[in-house]
Amino acid sequence: MAGQIEKRLAGLGIKLPETPLPAANYVPTRRVGNQLYVSGQVPTQDGKDRFTGKLGSTYSVEEGQAAARLCAINILAQARRALDGDLDRVVGVVRLGGFVNAEPDFMDHPKVINGASDLMVEVFGEAGRHARASVGCYSLPRNVPVEVEAIFEIG
Repeated sequence: MAGQIEKRLAGLGIKLPETPLPAANYVPTRRVGNQLYVSGQVPTQDGKDRFTGKLGSTYSVEEGQAAARLCAINILAQARRALDGDLDRVVGVVRLGGFVNAEPDFMDHPKVINGASDLMVEVFGEAGRHARASVGCYSLPRNVPVEVEAIFEIG
């Protein structure tokens, strides 16, 4: 039945945003066979970076999780656009890749990316369980603390 994922999002209090245009020479999504690749999304809200700074100095793990969750919301918005508004076409979340802008002594990258992973499971249930990478890096575009990319299986 169409609209189940939208109902689940509404139940979680999530309204997916309009998707922005790419900031460089890339596409926000690319479909290959039954997979949908979503380019890295950063924690923007209402067209502005909601978080800027580093994990381990500017932000706590919990704040980083909120930033990663916002990245995941933006991923879902991009996927919805690519799937003509129908997130029920998602068969499963295959993989998330998370990048954490962190101080050299920060070690909780996986905990930060849990903010995105947890949302995928909340939204898609068991189909939201996925393979994942979480990588620490020295910087990210516009000094955002987190960037997350995704691969979905679609039907």
